[in-house]
Amino acid sequence: MTRILFAALILLSATAAPADDAPAEATLAATLSDPRIKESSGLALGRRNPAAFWTVNDSGGGPFVFAFDGKGRTLARLEITGAANFDWEDIASGPDETGKPALFVADIGDNLLIRPEVQVYQIEEPALDTAAAPAELPVAKHRNLRATYPDGRHNAESLLCHPVTGRLFIITKTNEGRCGVYAFPHPLRTDVIMTLESVAAFTLQPEPRAGKRAVDNCMATGACFSPDAARIVVSTYSSLYQWTVGPAQTLAQTFAQKPTRIVQPLLIQCEAVCFDPAGAHVWITSEQLPTPLWQIPARP
Repeated sequence: MTRILFAALILLSATAAPADDAPAEATLAATLSDPRIKESSGLALGRRNPAAFWTVNDSGGGPFVFAFDGKGRTLARLEITGAANFDWEDIASGPDETGKPALFVADIGDNLLIRPEVQVYQIEEPALDTAAAPAELPVAKHRNLRATYPDGRHNAESLLCHPVTGRLFIITKTNEGRCGVYAFPHPLRTDVIMTLESVAAFTLQPEPRAGKRAVDNCMATGACFSPDAARIVVSTYSSLYQWTVGPAQTLAQTFAQKPTRIVQPLLIQCEAVCFDPAGAHVWITSEQLPTPLWQIPARP
């Protein structure tokens, strides 16, 4: 494995970055062996299969969910029967309404702001035989969770699932760095188009960096809770941001705090992030071939 020490960028001014820079020692853990995973746009670590990562391709990639291990070997490809990949932008793992391990595929991308509603496909996380050949698994049973924003249309690429309650949240994406945090009703329903609730907001600042545009740091591209729900990480095309969630703290209070900024490896297009089961590291991929899998120490 390759180790590279990434130093934090120097702040240009007090207003250029609202977060504390933190150097990140990143490890290139693997390169994914499956050329079908060419636009990894979301990343989740399995709950039923804690050694498996789950990912999806971006728009046009078909209704497929891939599982792979820490060495980059494909374990399975799921096909969600009857689903359509309009613009799948993230995937989250968490408990379903009965507490069983589930996967939530976020069809929430809307670059042109033309979608009257967004949707999340909920499926049961299947058990995998990690020693067997890659499996091709049809998934006929799923829940289609449809929702609208309370304040107009938004583009988004980040889905969070609370690891204890199972509540779902979307973080929106803008070129200006304004990020809205919207919660799905709880419990989730499939018999109506749900209305999301605006629960928080924060702003990501432009950051200069060699090989990236300053605006690349303004766009939220992925997000994840730590397994104990005590931290949240948000990825951009240039950085990672981590917030601490205090006891009984609301998300509005959480995102009002100053996050820690972690300088990620220089990637073509980072749109996927997740924590490991211990919360000791975050993992990221990039939309490219060959697809890299990077491991970065999380902040306490």
